Amino acid sequence: MQLHASYLVDKRSILGKDGSYMKVGLVQYEFKNNDIDFNFAQIRKAVSLSKGKADLLCFGETFLQGFDSLSWDFSQDKSIGVSFDSKIIGKIKELSKENGVDLLFGYIELDGSSLYSSCVLIEKGEVKHNYRRISKNWKEASVIDSHYCEGTQSEEFTYKHKNMKIALCGDLWVCPEHFKTSGILIWPIYCNFSEERWLKCEQYEYAKQSLVASNDVLMVSSLTKQPLSVGGTFYFKNGKIEKAAAFNVEEILFVEL
Repeated sequence: MQLHASYLVDKRSILGKDGSYMKVGLVQYEFKNNDIDFNFAQIRKAVSLSKGKADLLCFGETFLQGFDSLSWDFSQDKSIGVSFDSKIIGKIKELSKENGVDLLFGYIELDGSSLYSSCVLIEKGEVKHNYRRISKNWKEASVIDSHYCEGTQSEEFTYKHKNMKIALCGDLWVCPEHFKTSGILIWPIYCNFSEERWLKCEQYEYAKQSLVASNDVLMVSSLTKQPLSVGGTFYFKNGKIEKAAAFNVEEILFVEL
């Protein structure tokens, strides 16, 4: 797997209510399942490379623990989920505040005795917004119990004077009506399609589906070695591919909005 960072900046600005724009970095980096130390180091690396270049860095679905980190046995998995008051979330808040870079990432959330596939936005070192995946196909339905839960809604929120929503992977295929917005949709995913499949059809199918929700969609995926995931990170504008990260390369795709 080739490892480097490159920077692609969309010079087209979509002005916010105050006439400003923001710079978003879509971080297509590798994660390792059940290796929070490695995944945190990846977040820290992206922050170091992005200081002064991005207001917000976005990572893929369940990036913090890894998409295949759960065993579907709650007695084990309860130690994998993290809550807002956990040490690792505290470290990420501190990292964000110290470097002046806001962070959005997918993670397995523990709330009491419930686990969720969630996505949190940390702004200026504090939790700005937390979304819990609505669609159920993040889990092994045949073996799970009531500890593995979903959220019920996708609330619009404001960031940098812009209206935004978050969808996680299958959300936009299963229940797209929940994610319609005139603002920006951030769409963290995890897919292990081959590069050939992405190039042949999937990138266009995802672009087309993005238009169901928004004219401006930021989709970010991650890299893994087993199974091989080559990424899939795009800025979709009006249902078309406006910008794309290279496949199978650690890259930060910068977009101005």
